[in-house]
Amino acid sequence: MDVRVLRYFLAIAQEQNISRAARLLHISQPALSRQIADLETSLGTQLFIRGKRQIQLTQDGYYLLERAQEIVNLVDKTTYNLQKQDIVSGTLDIGAGESIAVQCVMDTVHDIIHKYPEIQINFNSGDHTVIESALDSGILEFGIIMGHHELGNYHTLSLPESNRWGILMRQDEQLASKQTIQSRDLLGRPLIASRQIKHHRDFKKWSQGLYDQYNFIGSYNLIFNASLLVKTGACMALTYEHLVDISPDSELTFRPLSPELTDPNTLIWSKKRTLPEVDQLFLKTLKEKIGE
Repeated sequence: MDVRVLRYFLAIAQEQNISRAARLLHISQPALSRQIADLETSLGTQLFIRGKRQIQLTQDGYYLLERAQEIVNLVDKTTYNLQKQDIVSGTLDIGAGESIAVQCVMDTVHDIIHKYPEIQINFNSGDHTVIESALDSGILEFGIIMGHHELGNYHTLSLPESNRWGILMRQDEQLASKQTIQSRDLLGRPLIASRQIKHHRDFKKWSQGLYDQYNFIGSYNLIFNASLLVKTGACMALTYEHLVDISPDSELTFRPLSPELTDPNTLIWSKKRTLPEVDQLFLKTLKEKIGE
């Protein structure tokens, strides 16, 4: 696939109209239509459902949309990093789960963009499988992984803060009267947890054999949306501390697990690629900040 044609495809998907896309791309409508028709022929699938005034993506079109965005972004990033710059510039691409422990990374980014205002930053949220996949494909240069995972394919740097597990609940919940939550306290309670908790061996050990008796009603990948469900009283959430507002007006509170259960945080980057200058600067600055 030609990157130029992928840019054409993205423009049509964005505008949902070939005429508008052609004007945006400064090419004729017949030429643009021919390029997309040739792309569909070469791929052996229909990418758009063509209406009189608007066109829509097919299922295969949506799949290509996601991949085309990744490909074009990677090409643009690679081209930019290879160009000689008179000043320090570039883009930091960092993926991470939700954790207060990434604050040291944010402080590092603050120092860098304050000193080098031409540098830009892209953050991507996701669990370790999403982040590792993006690292392997070159979409991300750095990832922050929470918990214990096999990271032999990556360079690693341990971050100083850890994540403490606990239960997010309404302030008027009966368990809110306790200072900590023990394994038997969760029996019979509707719970929602992050998608990776079922693979969390330390939590299963913490449950003292009660894990299979817990009533998990669902899962989440972003705790903010889950917290809105908790606020209704439908369930409680198993989550890290310091991720949700628990001020007196929030209607929510957090109680840590007992015995205490924590996860480490690890910065990772690929062993297979040389880091561009801006990423080397970020890594050097971060190591200095945490005293590595």
